[in-house]
Amino acid sequence: MTTSSSSPVASRDLAERNAIIRTLDHVKAIAEFSPEGMLLYANPRYLEIFGYELDEVQGVQHAVFCEPCYAASEAYAVFWQRLREGVAYTDLCERVTRAGAKRWLEATYAPIFDAQRRVVRIFKMAGDVTARIERERQAQEETRRLSLVAGATGNAVIITGADWRIVYVNEGFTRMFGMTIAEAAGQVPPALLAPGFPACETERLHAELAQGISHERQELLRGHQGERYWCNVSTNPVMDAHHRLVSTVSVITDITESKMHQVMQHRVLEAIAAERSISDVATMVCEEVDRILPGTASCVLRFDAGGRVNPLAAPQIPRPYLEHLSRQTLHLDMVAGQEHTAFGADGVLIDITSDARWRAFRDPMLAVGYRSFWAVPIRTVDGSIAGAVVFHYAESRVPDGFHRKLMAACVHLCALALERERSKARIHRLAFYDPLTNLPNRSLLKAKAEQALATSARNDTPVAVVFIDLDRFKHVNDSLGHPAGDQMLKTVAARLLQDRRSADIVARLSGDEFLMVLPACNALQTAEMVERVQAVLHQPVSLGGTNIRPCASLGIAMFPADGTSLDVLMHRADMAMYQAKSEARGSFAFFSSELNAQAQERLSLEADLEQAVHEGALHLHYQPQVDLATNALHGVEVLSRWHHPVRGNVPPITFIPLAEACSLIDGLSRWVLRTACAQLAAWRARGLQVPTLSINFSALTLHDDGLPRLVEETLRAHGLRPCDLIIEITEGVMLDHHAATVQTITALQALGVRMSMDDFGTGYSSLSYLHRLPITELKIDRSFVADLGFRDSALPLCRAIVQIGKSLGLIVVAEGVETQTQRQLLTQEGCHVAQGYLFSRPLSARDFEEWARSALAVDPEMRQGARPAALAGKCMEPGRPHQRSIA
Repeated sequence: MTTSSSSPVASRDLAERNAIIRTLDHVKAIAEFSPEGMLLYANPRYLEIFGYELDEVQGVQHAVFCEPCYAASEAYAVFWQRLREGVAYTDLCERVTRAGAKRWLEATYAPIFDAQRRVVRIFKMAGDVTARIERERQAQEETRRLSLVAGATGNAVIITGADWRIVYVNEGFTRMFGMTIAEAAGQVPPALLAPGFPACETERLHAELAQGISHERQELLRGHQGERYWCNVSTNPVMDAHHRLVSTVSVITDITESKMHQVMQHRVLEAIAAERSISDVATMVCEEVDRILPGTASCVLRFDAGGRVNPLAAPQIPRPYLEHLSRQTLHLDMVAGQEHTAFGADGVLIDITSDARWRAFRDPMLAVGYRSFWAVPIRTVDGSIAGAVVFHYAESRVPDGFHRKLMAACVHLCALALERERSKARIHRLAFYDPLTNLPNRSLLKAKAEQALATSARNDTPVAVVFIDLDRFKHVNDSLGHPAGDQMLKTVAARLLQDRRSADIVARLSGDEFLMVLPACNALQTAEMVERVQAVLHQPVSLGGTNIRPCASLGIAMFPADGTSLDVLMHRADMAMYQAKSEARGSFAFFSSELNAQAQERLSLEADLEQAVHEGALHLHYQPQVDLATNALHGVEVLSRWHHPVRGNVPPITFIPLAEACSLIDGLSRWVLRTACAQLAAWRARGLQVPTLSINFSALTLHDDGLPRLVEETLRAHGLRPCDLIIEITEGVMLDHHAATVQTITALQALGVRMSMDDFGTGYSSLSYLHRLPITELKIDRSFVADLGFRDSALPLCRAIVQIGKSLGLIVVAEGVETQTQRQLLTQEGCHVAQGYLFSRPLSARDFEEWARSALAVDPEMRQGARPAALAGKCMEPGRPHQRSIA
């Protein structure tokens, strides 16, 4: 028997081919399709990419792996037609996985032929390059965005390759340096823009960038036409994945103007701060300009009030020419033209060879080598021309951008120096006089008044200090505008100066407040003088076409009776002024010891109240409200009480206005609301059915647009309904024009909380407001009720209020009912509800509960009394009357 075996070489080749096939099968997606596009075979990698199992896709069409729109396209049909014709295809292909995700494949489709060269299979081998394609797309998008930014920025942008040569510049570069990409491409930036840049520095810069180190520096760069710019150059290297330099990106910012200020300001501003003369400062400016611009001679001129020109500094201008100038008379017109008001910010450029005004200076100026000069005005803060900075040129030329920026820096610094001299005088006046009225200000007042008081003390003579505050000045500002208000202040100042003695002092303190110090003036003389001042002030003044009569309240303190120092006298005159304003606007009042005691008492009480509010030292009392027809409990009014550890019980009429004045009222109102609602819930939990709570809210509390939310949250927290709460407001709320007040009231009504008008008849009693506000209850003030049975006018007044309430569908509540006669009269007139000492005084929560339970036990009518039909009903919408029996 003969045995044949493969040669070792053939076996090794076969093994290598099998290894290659296994490797390809592992890393490549391989599939076979029929010529009609049916999948015959797919390896695991192919199935992994598309998310299928082989039995799920074997026999399906190739179109399953394509976007439907592509599979239905003519291009797809041509693709398969060419494969069936035996044409192989290699390209990037976008395909779709089972989950609908996009996949990019680098694929080859190769037809397989039989012996007759007919296509019997389509072999596909592909690699998943989705990640690479996404990276390329992101890189392209980043490049696109960078080019948009580079094109849009005003800065110059340069991109170089790894060989340091320019491959891209943006439009900002072209605008700044006057070179296009065609002119700059292939150039090395330092050699192109900074010809004098040291070669060793260029090598060091390249070495750092090649190591991935960014670099930022400031350089003096040159443009295409030789123009110079101080620039900030920030260069950043772009490295590849192997940390090799790919390119550099440089952003160039023009900082010429700020650099000029920086270079020159250090010396010049130090000189100004050191009170160096204006000539020294101007010389420093000129020396710096002449150093930066060789061949240009600068000088600084100052113009006096008559327009004559005086050189302040000219270090580089030859002495013969300066001596010639000193023998001539220069005028502003010669520098700025006949209409020097047209001496614009850019100045004027004058060629002395052609300007007739400079004929007398032509030969001396040409002799020292100058033919033209450029003069730019130095303007003060009020716009007037105080001088000029002048650059002299050997030829007739137009200043370039670098010269213009340098000139701007010079003009700015010289303006500071010239303005400083003018400011010294202004500063002195501003330090001691009010700029609007030209009256002495507080500083000068203090100096003069203290001197007057010292003189009066030596001479044993009185001094009157009069504090003056204009009434309703804010109304003038708000209605006619601040210019009208300023005009009124100037008019008042002028009138206060009328008929003043030379020793009298009139000053403006601030806003609409003035002060007069009247030496050797006793109380009687002061009163007579104040009456004359008021008469003068009250004369009409026309403001914006409207005649206004100024009115002022005045307070007077006397030296030495009311104080021996200006501060004390001013403070006490201020207190007297507020006393006068509170009593009657347009009046005056003298300070008194009683007034001082009241002020000290108020301050002390204010501090104690703030402490009491923060420490929870206040407490609540509850006064029953009884239905007059059924004797049922209508509700309770919540009343704040404060027992002071020293003063005893402080009445609400004292501490509530104080809480409003010192911004404690909001916190106090929130505490009352939460505490009272918690108490109502506690009563009901113990079986005591109190129908409603009535709580007084200040007009200031209604300014808070967060109040409705607080009310809603508090009621919800204690299981109460909005109709369980009645908020009492006073008639003063009607005239409160604060924007949030009506919004807050409307929001509370929308919530379902009811509103009660407290103390009706004691304020404005506006039926118009009463009709428009969402009021459900009207309360007759106790002052009317107290007179029932004693004064004939009381009953008709109460009757009228009851009729008003009835006609508007409101519950009418009478306060302060103390006698059976009052109750009977009110019941006869149809008043619905009453409260007062006849029923009960205000009680603590515990005492009220005992009262209510004892009332139930003693008076069965309080438990079984029926309600009037007109008032009966459930908890209803806002604006409808509501009441429940205690039972």
